[in-house]
Amino acid sequence: QVQLVESGGAVVQAGGSLRLACKASGRISTYSIMGWFRQAPGKEREFVAAINWGASTYYGNFVEGRFTISKGNAENTLYLQMNSLKPEDTAIYFCAADGEYYGGVYYSTTRYHYWGQGTQVTVSS
Repeated sequence: QVQLVESGGAVVQAGGSLRLACKASGRISTYSIMGWFRQAPGKEREFVAAINWGASTYYGNFVEGRFTISKGNAENTLYLQMNSLKPEDTAIYFCAADGEYYGGVYYSTTRYHYWGQGTQVTVSS
């Protein structure tokens, strides 16, 4: 069974930086895609970033160059470097992955079959 465990969430001031990590079972190089989503209280889960098997990266419109997604294959860990954080970035951040392509687009939650439990990011103003 695929297991994803997020870490790195914290309270940070606006303008600060944070790096999230997602430790995955197995070899992440075998996953067709991995990504980050976030969900604020009372809101829908929102696409943040994704990276596919070919290392192509994708970002949500709100990212505006502030975040960088990357993979550490040796340690089987997905990362999200977040800079210039804003209060509206406050949310639970979820790691997601898929081993096969069943259809769907990278920014849709339905593209991913495996999810972590999330890590809380709070940005204070």
